Amino acid sequence: MTPDQKRHDQLTTAPNATEADAAPRVDVTEHDGVTRVDVAENAAVRPGPGPGMPEADGETESD
Repeated sequence: MTPDQKRHDQLTTAPNATEADAAPRVDVTEHDGVTRVDVAENAAVRPGPGPGMPEADGETESD
């Protein structure tokens, strides 16, 4: 099995798992020896505060 196949197998083996669970969540690119890892635009889960959190809405505690 390739590493991608192993990852897919691990992420879809759990009960109630779906194909969406195995969807890539990061984009990895390399240019001139520099590796860049970005959160995929279509990732269901993203780092940082979620919607409705003051930090996500651009508000501060003093607002």
